Amino acid sequence: MPAVTVEDMGRLPRLGPVPGARPRRVRQVTTAPAGLEGEGFPVRRAFAGVALADLDPFVHMDQMGAVEYAPGEPKGTPWHPHRGFETVTYMIDGTFEHQDSIGGGGVITNGDTQWMTAGAGILHIERPPEALVQSGGLFHGIQLWVNLPRAKKMSPPRYQDIRGTRVALGASPDGGALLRVIAGSLGPLAGPGVTHTPITLVHATLAPGAQLVVPWPERQNALAYVLAGQGTAGTEKVGGPSSWRRPRPSRALSPPSRSCSSAVSPSGSRSWPTAPL
Repeated sequence: MPAVTVEDMGRLPRLGPVPGARPRRVRQVTTAPAGLEGEGFPVRRAFAGVALADLDPFVHMDQMGAVEYAPGEPKGTPWHPHRGFETVTYMIDGTFEHQDSIGGGGVITNGDTQWMTAGAGILHIERPPEALVQSGGLFHGIQLWVNLPRAKKMSPPRYQDIRGTRVALGASPDGGALLRVIAGSLGPLAGPGVTHTPITLVHATLAPGAQLVVPWPERQNALAYVLAGQGTAGTEKVGGPSSWRRPRPSRALSPPSRSCSSAVSPSGSRSWPTAPL
């Protein structure tokens, strides 16, 4: 799982304690069902079964792969429309191409993100490059859908190409967790993604025995999705390879002593019910 990695985390800024922060309890644990998307690539639907009011401002998130394709097997999507929300595609392993009807697009690979604001409406296509189709290889990433506030539903479409080298990097206080902030802010870290809705998106990797306390704003919904490994969340020590939904301040996530865990954690301010899809 390369994404963006750091050999010496001792040089990274670390999250500090937040005065007055209160632990959140874990409200819900879900398991992501498996399925197929587009032309048949495997996904897991993160946060399936989470109530809209708890999920808001997010619509859903898919974990794409991880899958090791044989030559000729990689698949993508045909041209299709979106309107009224944003799609955020974060590539962990492998390569993906994007093209849309306003001229946006490009190739993303390990640690890169493409952020497409559909707004008033857009057509786009996502597919593996021809070289990957011919050679096969590892494919793994996530796609997060972010609802737009009612006033911005008909915004002009926009495309952001966020290279992995621009992601803000930091570490947990114990130095055992690497944080990659893609958008929003987390303590001293500010991600490069420009958002219409106040959100934060973080990819964290925890070493065995490490603990991460995430200082989410109290009024934001917060979720965590385990990409790989196992761990526990909250003072309740809720564990398992699952999705965690946390009601609104900070919360701890820690893996067991013999496994390394990787998780994606989005947090955002509510847009529902004033801005339904």
